[in-house]
Amino acid sequence: MSIRSLTLNAVAAMTLALSGLAAAAPTAQAADAEAVKLGFAKCAHCLPMALTPDLAKGVSIEAINFNSGNDVLTALVSKSIDVAQVTYLHYVTALDKGFDVVAISGQVNGGSEIVTAKGIDLKAGDWAGLKALAASRKAKGEPLRVAASRGNAQDIHMRGALQKHGIDVNKDVQFINIPNPSDHAAALQRGEVDVICTVEPFASQIRSTGVGVHFALPYDQAAGNLTNLIVTRSDVIKEHPKAVEATVASVVALVDKLKTDRTVWVDTINKYTGLNKDIAAASLENAFPDYAIHKDSTVAIAAMMRELKYISKDVSDAVVKNIDYRFLEAVTKKPKSELGG
Repeated sequence: MSIRSLTLNAVAAMTLALSGLAAAAPTAQAADAEAVKLGFAKCAHCLPMALTPDLAKGVSIEAINFNSGNDVLTALVSKSIDVAQVTYLHYVTALDKGFDVVAISGQVNGGSEIVTAKGIDLKAGDWAGLKALAASRKAKGEPLRVAASRGNAQDIHMRGALQKHGIDVNKDVQFINIPNPSDHAAALQRGEVDVICTVEPFASQIRSTGVGVHFALPYDQAAGNLTNLIVTRSDVIKEHPKAVEATVASVVALVDKLKTDRTVWVDTINKYTGLNKDIAAASLENAFPDYAIHKDSTVAIAAMMRELKYISKDVSDAVVKNIDYRFLEAVTKKPKSELGG
């Protein structure tokens, strides 16, 4: 073999070796990245959390889908997951129960809608008519059947809105709990409920199939349209602060993406719910990406929840204490005063 051949072979071998190292580098970096298990619920504004693994840098996110926010919160407090997409309602409820939860980012707000069953003769926004109907049905011993998924944001949105219009959910109507929001349409279709506060995309599904009609967006109460919140536990923050910051960064990147790219959002809803893309697109008319954590409104939500006897004690101090803006501040380069603090 000639010296030239040896030289060419050596160069080729070196090139292959370097190529192998280059190919292995991302894998090694991925292996070095801390792993985070992130749970999210099945709703139009929750499902985009499935995109966070592809947006993550410096952390390996495993995104796990649950049927409801209640299930996600249970997984977090039982330490089955590290980070959870829940709601402001879940955050307040968890603090009332003494659970270790820390709010680290907002995500998407909105998504709640009150719909009425076919046969309920009410025009959209006719709260006086709804109050009169509830009183009439109560007097006949046939209380108006009002449903929601107890523990979810839509439940508190509905209770607060009804209370503001003089209807006490605990006294004036029969409350029916339907834990899985994907069952709301079927409950209306079977005639099991008269009014339901549901979540997108199931609200759009109900309207498009004709099993129910729009009555109101229940944002005329202390919670406004605040819905989703990203929370973790104090032990996760203590042991994995960089991973938490990187996870928040992926949420911020997601929120920025959702503001400009509705196609990927529609595709995600379609993938996880099986609902067609027209319904998915319609559901986004009531969805508002927002990574801020609205402190004062959260305190107001806690006060409303106590007034509604949804929680047992005043958790206002804990609500403020357990909001940690450090990660949002680091990622966005904004002070907490611009992040809802």
